[in-house]
Amino acid sequence: MSDPARRTAAAETSDHVPGRWSAWRVVWWFGFVSLAADMVYEGARSMYGPLLASLGASALVVGLVTGAGEAMALVLRLVFGPLADRTGRYWGLTILGYGLTAVCVPLLAVTPFVGGFGLVLAAVLILLERSGKAVRSPSKSALLAHVASAVGRGRGFGLHKALDQIGALTGPLVVAGVVAATGVIWPGMAVLAVPGAAAMLLLAVIRSRVPDPSVYDPPGSPEVAAAPGAPARRGLRGWFADAVGSGLPREFFGYAFAAGLTTGGLVTFGIIGYHLTVNHVVPVAAVPVVYAGAMGVEALAAVGVGLVYDRRGGSVLYAVPVLVALVPPLALSGTVWLALVGVAVWGLAYGVQDSTVKALVAEVVEAPRRATAYGVFAGVQGAFAIVGGLVAGWLYDRSLPALVVVVAVSQLVALILLVRTVRTLHHRP
Repeated sequence: MSDPARRTAAAETSDHVPGRWSAWRVVWWFGFVSLAADMVYEGARSMYGPLLASLGASALVVGLVTGAGEAMALVLRLVFGPLADRTGRYWGLTILGYGLTAVCVPLLAVTPFVGGFGLVLAAVLILLERSGKAVRSPSKSALLAHVASAVGRGRGFGLHKALDQIGALTGPLVVAGVVAATGVIWPGMAVLAVPGAAAMLLLAVIRSRVPDPSVYDPPGSPEVAAAPGAPARRGLRGWFADAVGSGLPREFFGYAFAAGLTTGGLVTFGIIGYHLTVNHVVPVAAVPVVYAGAMGVEALAAVGVGLVYDRRGGSVLYAVPVLVALVPPLALSGTVWLALVGVAVWGLAYGVQDSTVKALVAEVVEAPRRATAYGVFAGVQGAFAIVGGLVAGWLYDRSLPALVVVVAVSQLVALILLVRTVRTLHHRP
């Protein structure tokens, strides 16, 4: 039976079993969970810079906290991905990860009221919220992959991403409205408890109705044959070897280093929001609106560049270092229209980094090692994210021209590595 026919048969079977939700219904509900959760963490993320600034943070502290947060969201997947596979507790880790986001973000509302401890508390809550993404992402993707196999994973994950981005747009706009109405930041964090509670309620319903998503796997698929939570083949030593990328091709590490440079070189929106606020480029309440616009650009970039990648190959990624290098001189300028153009460029670069950049990994690494490669790839990006955030914050406080130059040089190196990787792939037999 062909793959499309197998998917159709699985979908039809799931639709006709009494009491069982259809595969499409489960995909939609997972999408609604992500929509609500994205409202929470993207709404909060749009104000991390202004919030930390209001608590007395310097640009260095903002860069360190937001950079470390992005690093933890990536690097910790090296731990929680294998942990989910080894224990089979996909639902437990998914619920825990979403719970961290639903709890930590609204608690940011109390940070202005605890005196000198407010900045420390805010930093801890931001790092915990970002860690929640690392805890849930591998397990959530594994659960969704089972269900989406019955409808076509491209369509299933595509719908999920579309609903995800609706939340990414809506959350910052809700925060902007609340901040504009109240004149202070903390109520904007408190109101995010509502979509957070909705996400947890939706998740509980899905868990009760679909305790084992593998029932949606097409008959005869590898997922059906594999035992969930099976022990690792090589124990702890094998896990460590996988975590450091043992046996992966040399081209992969060159490409991962290039992607790490673009990730670290892309100034975090925490720094951009901090700049827009402390330099009065836009009103504080407008910062989440600016971020929502960037999320819209990100969504268009992820789709558009992905289509171009399918037609033109990896050479389309040459644009990423160029875009990253343009962000500091534009987004960190004192002119409103230049800053807004810079934020749009930031959204474009971020959208490609979060989607199409990962596609090339599948061409560099053969199928049996790709899951390991993606874990290592995220780890490299995370390490560069924390260094990049720290360096960007430190240089912003001292010399903006120096920040522009350092980012530009790092992106020149990234471009050279990208060209070498793509040319190597082009000349493969």
